Amino acid sequence: MKLLVTAGLCLALLSFGCGSRHSEQSTSESAPPPAQTVSADAASAEAMCLEHGVLESLCTKCHPKLIAIFKAKGDWCAEHDFPESICPICHPERGGKPSTDVSTDEAPANGTRIRFKTLETAREAGIETVKAVSGSDEAAVTATARIVPDPARMARVNVTAPGVVRSLKVDIGTRVDRGDPLVVIESAAVAADRARLASAQARVRSADAGLQREKELNAKGVSSLKEVQAAQQEFDIAQAEVASAEAALGMIGTPEGRSGSYTLRAPIAGVVTRRDASVGSLVDAEEVVVEIIDTSFLWAEIDIPERDAGGVSTGQSVVLEVEGMPAHPFEGTITYVAPMVDDRTRTVLARARLENRDGALRANVFARARILASNPASSVLIPRAALHEAKGVNLVFVRLREDEFVTRRVKVGGTTGDLVAINTGLTSGEDIVTTGSFLLKTETLKGSIGAGCCEIEAPK
Repeated sequence: MKLLVTAGLCLALLSFGCGSRHSEQSTSESAPPPAQTVSADAASAEAMCLEHGVLESLCTKCHPKLIAIFKAKGDWCAEHDFPESICPICHPERGGKPSTDVSTDEAPANGTRIRFKTLETAREAGIETVKAVSGSDEAAVTATARIVPDPARMARVNVTAPGVVRSLKVDIGTRVDRGDPLVVIESAAVAADRARLASAQARVRSADAGLQREKELNAKGVSSLKEVQAAQQEFDIAQAEVASAEAALGMIGTPEGRSGSYTLRAPIAGVVTRRDASVGSLVDAEEVVVEIIDTSFLWAEIDIPERDAGGVSTGQSVVLEVEGMPAHPFEGTITYVAPMVDDRTRTVLARARLENRDGALRANVFARARILASNPASSVLIPRAALHEAKGVNLVFVRLREDEFVTRRVKVGGTTGDLVAINTGLTSGEDIVTTGSFLLKTETLKGSIGAGCCEIEAPK
């Protein structure tokens, strides 16, 4: 009996095991096993060069023979010895991979030749060229700026003692020098201070006469030394009261005659930009009645985008263009860069001091700032019209002969007016196509509607 039970259990276990394996086999046919998934992930990880952080198949440090190919395409970062399109230092956001699939690059290859079918056709095309010239890539950082007064050259003249405005010496827009009269104010407080000063001065005269008398009596033996010292003390106290009264009046302003009037005067030279007083009005102490700004020097407060802040430092030159004054750029030098980013605008404040002796620049206007690099890189300069973008690649066309041209993939730097800096792909003195370059571009693009007047030869 025990033997039969044991045999039954074995058959059941065998049946269960076969069913399980069959189930697993069915599952494996409908989806890859976990082991295969892990293997695929591992293969994906191996496709990256872990040492240099770029695709293994494109790593020029592991495969130096690729360097010549990328340089020929104009895709090269000489600073870090990687292709520019995957440089992990210049473009960390790309993770060492091209922004587009390398295999889908349909732009004309570097060195593609375009030859007109006849010399006559080439002449009729109206091709024009200019020479590429040596220059420097200033790699300017552009930002918006506000022109504001220099606080050290700005004065808000306030009332020093309450009173009534009796006379106005300036108006808005008046140019004043330091010490010029601004406003005359009549004040009861000033009259009281002057009365106190007059009383103190009279007391000084009386104390001085008493001191001299005591000294004479002491010399004759009539008065004691103690009486002389008391007279001296009285004289000193009277002089202190005079000094106190004079200081109080000096802080108020310049006295007008012997009345309670005083004059507020300009503390700096500049232009009156505000006047909040009228004749006969009652003004309180500390009330601002006149504002003066010296605009011979102004500040430019520049909002540097957070992404560009690392390239800005003190000492760099800045050129500002004000709307409505395109022919009058203003130059300055960065004197301050904020150590923090504004949490609302995500910009960094920089400040530059601007000379404005002719008064052409006004405060509180907006401007466009171009901050120039401290050490511009050497490059060649070409007209903006000669540069083209094709399938995400920057192209320039160089004339070899009257009827033959060649494409160059170039690395573009900064711009200066109508000129563009080219850092790689061109040399100084080459003939660069300007007028007619768009025709050459259409001839080289696959599927474009070109004129069909040229023969295209891919580089060997």
